[in-house]
Amino acid sequence: MILLRSILFAIAFYLNCVFWFILANVGYVVPLSWYYQIAFAWTRTSVWLHKTITGSALEYRGIERIPKGALIVACKHQSAWETVGIFSFFSKPTYILKRELLWIPIFGWHLWALGQIGINRGRGSEALAALKAAAQKAMDEDRQILIFPEGTRRAVGAPPEYKYGVARLYAALNVPVLPIAHNAGLAWPRRKFMKYPYKVICEFLDPIPPGLPPAEFHKLLQERIETATNRLVDEALAEKGQSLSDIQARVES
Repeated sequence: MILLRSILFAIAFYLNCVFWFILANVGYVVPLSWYYQIAFAWTRTSVWLHKTITGSALEYRGIERIPKGALIVACKHQSAWETVGIFSFFSKPTYILKRELLWIPIFGWHLWALGQIGINRGRGSEALAALKAAAQKAMDEDRQILIFPEGTRRAVGAPPEYKYGVARLYAALNVPVLPIAHNAGLAWPRRKFMKYPYKVICEFLDPIPPGLPPAEFHKLLQERIETATNRLVDEALAEKGQSLSDIQARVES
C-alpha cells in the first residue's frame, strides 16, 4: 500500500507541477501579486496531494506567531516538503537558494521572475556580499527571506550542521527571525521515493528579535529549532508506537 501510494503521489505531484508551471506563464504579463497567487496555489495543492494520497495527517502550529512585514524565516531542512509547505504563509516569500536552480527551464525562470535569490556558494566573500545586497533589497520591498540554515537536507535524527551565514544575514538586516521546526522528513524522507504516513507537524516558533550578537543568535536559533524538531519527531513516532531508533537505519540509508 505504501509503494502504491508513493507511485500515485509521484504521478500526481509532477502533473500538478506541469499544470501550474504552464499556467504561471501568464505571470510575466500580470501584476506580481497575481503571479504570487499562482505560486501559492501550486504549493497548497502540492501539500494537499501529499496529505491526501500518502495518508499523512498535517498540522500547523503557532501561525499566530508569524510577524507582519519584512523578516527572515529560518526553517529546519529535512525534506522537499517544507519547500512547498511553508511558502504560502508569507505575503512576499523570497527563498535563498542555489543559483543552479534558476537555470532549470520553466521552473527556474519562474523563480527568477518572482525575485527568488540565487547564490553561488563557490564564490566565498563575494557571494556573501551579493547575498546581503539582494536580501537588503528584499527587505526594502517588505519581503520575507526564507532560508534553510543548514544549507542542505539532513536526515531525521542526523546531527545538525547550521551554517554561520544566517547569523551574518541577521546582523546585516536587523529584522526579526522566525524559526520553524517540523518533522516532515519522517513522511517525505530526503532522496527517497517512498512516502510514509506519519503525521507532519510544522510549528512556527517564537520570533527572535533583532540586535543580539551574531554568535549568541546562532546558538539560540539552533537550540530552538532542534529542540522543537526533536519533540515533533518524537510525537509523530509515538503515535505509531515507534522510537527514532526503530527507523534510524531507513531514514539514513
